[in-house]
Amino acid sequence: MVHLVYCDDKEKVLEKILDGSKTMIIRAAAGRKIPHSRVFVGEQLYFMKKGTAKISATATVKSVQNYVKLSDEEITKVLTDNQEKLNLSKRQQERWHKKCICLVEFENVREIEPLDFERQSNMDDWLILEKIEDVVVGTSKPYNYENARF
Repeated sequence: MVHLVYCDDKEKVLEKILDGSKTMIIRAAAGRKIPHSRVFVGEQLYFMKKGTAKISATATVKSVQNYVKLSDEEITKVLTDNQEKLNLSKRQQERWHKKCICLVEFENVREIEPLDFERQSNMDDWLILEKIEDVVVGTSKPYNYENARF
């Protein structure tokens, strides 16, 4: 599988990934949600800056940490222990302070020739795909969430 990750434009997440100051992505929620337990070492990540409709970078998954039912103290510890890789702002630390956390560390980041993203209705900020062409203009197919089921 490959993963399309939306990057927060206000927090300059993609810029931090490209300059090497961010080597880990976080997704968190009150309960398990994508990509929790659905992303694995060796898989490919593609990054897109929110609001641009351009897929412009890629990386390889280096490690994954999945957590469930964390206490407030445990959440704080996980975020603090990984802050050097996550490079989260205070606002992001508050946003991602949730009981279920998925941390995805990546390596081999490189910019790619931008691919035009074909947005469809009801897409989340992390998509699990068979291949990136499934969401690229000209080769896309309807997104059915089959790969996003637990």
